[in-house]
Amino acid sequence: MKNYVEIIKTFTQEDFENNLVNLHIHTTFSDGKGDINLLTNQAKEKGYKYIAFCDHNTLDAYRKTDILQESMVIPGVEFDCWCGYVFLHLLGYGIDTNNEELLSYCAKTKRETEADWVRIFAKRHPKDLIKAIHNAGGIAVLAHPCCCWALNLDGFIKKLKGYGLDGVEVYYPYDRHRGIIKFHSRHSVSGIADKYGLIKTGGTDLHCSCFN
Repeated sequence: MKNYVEIIKTFTQEDFENNLVNLHIHTTFSDGKGDINLLTNQAKEKGYKYIAFCDHNTLDAYRKTDILQESMVIPGVEFDCWCGYVFLHLLGYGIDTNNEELLSYCAKTKRETEADWVRIFAKRHPKDLIKAIHNAGGIAVLAHPCCCWALNLDGFIKKLKGYGLDGVEVYYPYDRHRGIIKFHSRHSVSGIADKYGLIKTGGTDLHCSCFN
């Protein structure tokens, strides 16, 4: 079995910015519009080295397809959860997609994977999720941190680090609504990651049916 965690640690800023790696892609298994197989073929054509499908609150992309047979695909997931007053998205990478503990945190209905008004009522806690991600052999990463409603982002990430957070999503194009609902800069996030020794990841949070 591949050591996905060690692979992720080797990725550089250039890998993300030059479209060689994209670790944040959604499919029709949650609120994305793209077919998982078509997206994988597109990624191959565009020369990506690695990609990760991170559907909201579900591992069905891996459990209902044989996509992990593709050497470029790293298993991932994105969970909705709350930490105090802050709503956040927590990414899990390199996970065992059949891990029962992790599956217990997954959505029970399709609406829990695609409807914002349902997902925002999630009752998951990042401390529990991070533990489950680790027990499933993966790493836990804070998604698009610039969009977190945390008045003190440094303190917020430090708190998550205390729960076992492994990384933060730094290389991310803040466009669409993410560019409007934005409270911090990518530069500040990168500095906080360095301060706490966190892995830096990236992805486009793709929801459409094809790569740009």
